[in-house]
This record gives sequence, structure tokens and C-alpha cells, in this order.
Amino acid sequence: MDTDFTSTITTRNDMIEYIRKWVAIDSQLKIVNEKTKKIRELKNSLTQNICNYAQNNSLKDKKISISDGTLSFNVKKDYSPLTYSYIEKCLGELISDKKQVEFIIEYIKNNRDIKTSYEIKRTYDKKLQIDN
Repeated sequence: MDTDFTSTITTRNDMIEYIRKWVAIDSQLKIVNEKTKKIRELKNSLTQNICNYAQNNSLKDKKISISDGTLSFNVKKDYSPLTYSYIEKCLGELISDKKQVEFIIEYIKNNRDIKTSYEIKRTYDKKLQIDN
């Protein structure tokens, strides 16, 4: 059997080997994602502290040279997502007829593009999980 796991599964043994490899890769991804989350949280905390200092010490328009480039402080706007409840609220402010608003929301919901695909979903046995 190919060790690159790109060939088609033709036997039960192939299937078992593919599942073993899939579970091993999924476990590795879980660990990497948990580490990534912790690193991202640390970076966000550092960012907040650095930006607070820069704001309080008139550094917001300054650039800081680092080994491979520069750092600059910018204002970033984060827009809230376009949820159905938000769209309904906005339409309600523009259209006085509540039934029309409900009709429009239903129309939007019912006419979305739907993509169907198959996936493997893994669930973990809670008693076997070990917290780090």
C-alpha cells in the first residue's frame, strides 16, 4: 500500500490504515491548535499592553525598528458580523411593516447557497481526556 495515503482505498486493511493515520493527524492538529490558541492569547495580551503604553506616551505615530522590519501602531476597526438578527433590526428601522421585514428575512434564509460535503467528525471520550 502507498505510504503517502493518496491512493484509493481498496481493501479493509487499507481502510484501517487510513483511519489510523487520520486519527494520528487529527490528534496532532488538536495539539497544534491548542498551542496556537495559547500563543494567540499571549500575543493579544502583549499587544494590548504595548498599545496602551504607546497611546499613553505619544508613540502612536512612531515606527519602531526591529530585526526584520518595523512596527507601527494603527487604529483598526472591527465590524460586527452581518447576522440575521442584525439585518432584521436594520430592516425594522427602515420598513415599518413587520410582516415585510419577516418576509425579507425568510427569503434571505431560504435562498442561500448550500454546499454539501462529507466529513469525518471525531468525538472524544470525556473520561479519556487529559487536561494540560
